[in-house]
Amino acid sequence: MTRLQGNNQNRTVLVIGTLIAAVLIALALLAVRGRPAAGTVSFDLEGQPVLGQADAPVTVVVFEDFKCPNCKRFEEESLPQIREQYLDTGKAKLVSMNFPFLAENFRLPVDDSKFAAQAAECAYLQGGSAAYEQLKQLIFRAQGPESEVWATKARLKDLAQNVEGLDQAQFATCLDTDQTAAAVDADERQAINARATGTPAIYVNGQPVASYDARAVGAAIDAASQN
Repeated sequence: MTRLQGNNQNRTVLVIGTLIAAVLIALALLAVRGRPAAGTVSFDLEGQPVLGQADAPVTVVVFEDFKCPNCKRFEEESLPQIREQYLDTGKAKLVSMNFPFLAENFRLPVDDSKFAAQAAECAYLQGGSAAYEQLKQLIFRAQGPESEVWATKARLKDLAQNVEGLDQAQFATCLDTDQTAAAVDADERQAINARATGTPAIYVNGQPVASYDARAVGAAIDAASQN
């Protein structure tokens, strides 16, 4: 998993007495947002891209950042197995959500993590889950270094030309005007509320899965199916 960087790593702590030490510890605890949530996490999944049958009994929620190399590995190595064994058979459905944080973590001059997420959401607005999935795979195939800006709006428009049935002028307007920025921000808030530690962050029926390996995700689906 590609993880969030802590907010307090560069803080110089000068401990003067017990009171100041206690205050600093309290501030550090408040800043931590990467611990697993206790119990089951509830998500608002209305209007989200879905792979599999809508009425499948088990729901897999996956938060991704298009700049995340581990997300690319999940898509290329784990998802095909999960899709074959669980999504295509009607045992589970997979809901894709955005958690764009890497560009911010690396303090890049352009937030191309968010641009990529917005582009995928623009495709979803036009062509639903199928268009979202096509562009998602194209962006992951074109993935560059996480520490460099590569998912520019111009590059994303080029990639979108390979999505079947997409009105390119409408897509360009959507991306240029940040039409889907609010939807991406809403996804990110859900990831933070779920205490996601990074990407890919995977939840099966609201329970976090520690690994994005197909076997681990499959085992979680099997366990959820028995409940």
